[in-house]
Amino acid sequence: MQGIFTMARLTGKVAFVTGGSRGIGAGIARRLAADGASVAITFTKGADAAAAVVKQVEDAGGKALAIQADAADAAAVTAAVEQIVAAFGRLDVLVNNAGTAVPKPFEETSLEDLDRMININFRGTLVATQAALKHIRDDGRIIMIGSCVGDRMMTPGLVAYAATKGAVKMFTQGLSREVGHRGITVNNIQPGPIDTDLNPAAGDWATPQIALTSLKRYGHVDDVAALVAFVAGPEASYITGANLTVDGGTNA
Repeated sequence: MQGIFTMARLTGKVAFVTGGSRGIGAGIARRLAADGASVAITFTKGADAAAAVVKQVEDAGGKALAIQADAADAAAVTAAVEQIVAAFGRLDVLVNNAGTAVPKPFEETSLEDLDRMININFRGTLVATQAALKHIRDDGRIIMIGSCVGDRMMTPGLVAYAATKGAVKMFTQGLSREVGHRGITVNNIQPGPIDTDLNPAAGDWATPQIALTSLKRYGHVDDVAALVAFVAGPEASYITGANLTVDGGTNA
């Protein structure tokens, strides 16, 4: 993690990262905190992992809060937003990071699998955004973590997942039109293959994913976090409704 507030671009801001206890979400939370923001994360399982993220932020001199709230549970997500505002007094940045994939051929995908992906990846994004908009200040930031397969689909086994991420893409574009008058920007960051516990660079799915990239390698969570930090900052105030891909050239 960077030294505390080395850039201080987000000092005084409060950021909420859904699904922030591990992987890309944890990387985003740490980076936003390093840039000066107070950070709240939600998690479903793995309280120890969430506590570790909070400790990393606090050890570096920042402020952080972890709340257990399943992204598919609308009431829990809404309550989490209220708790964050009560704790920090404001909300400036929402990062809709919580997501899941059930990789298998579409014909073998159960209704339960479909519901899980839709409820977490898309419905959960809608719910968190609606709850946050009641509190996000003018000139705030709403950032989706979509996927490169939501823009261009080349990976068999991710059909339903790609559909949910395509929906997130269109939600981003539509919402940007509705909240732009408040100076709130809405952008969709679309990672490609990123080395995480859920999609390890040494995993069974790694070889075909690497083959699709221009750089012939996986990315790191910090690659995604860096773009999130930029979009969350003051320099990105004229970027909205955009789909920004961090995929090593997968969709080139």
